Amino acid sequence: MNWDQIEGNWRQIRGSVKERWGKLTDDDLDVIAGKREHFLGKMQERYGMARKTAERELEALSDICTQCNCSAER
Repeated sequence: MNWDQIEGNWRQIRGSVKERWGKLTDDDLDVIAGKREHFLGKMQERYGMARKTAERELEALSDICTQCNCSAER
């Protein structure tokens, strides 16, 4: 999944992200706004995980985007 697509479809997937990673607040999701580096930082901050672990978790976004049909062009 391309991060430009994730950023462009953030409003569609943020509910699924919140459901999967419940420690992320609505404010966190506003700050993240589909940006990879912001997402990594908030995952590390809220879950206390190492960067590599956070990166592996972000791979799950591809599945989330497939489920909500975000991979389609806007």
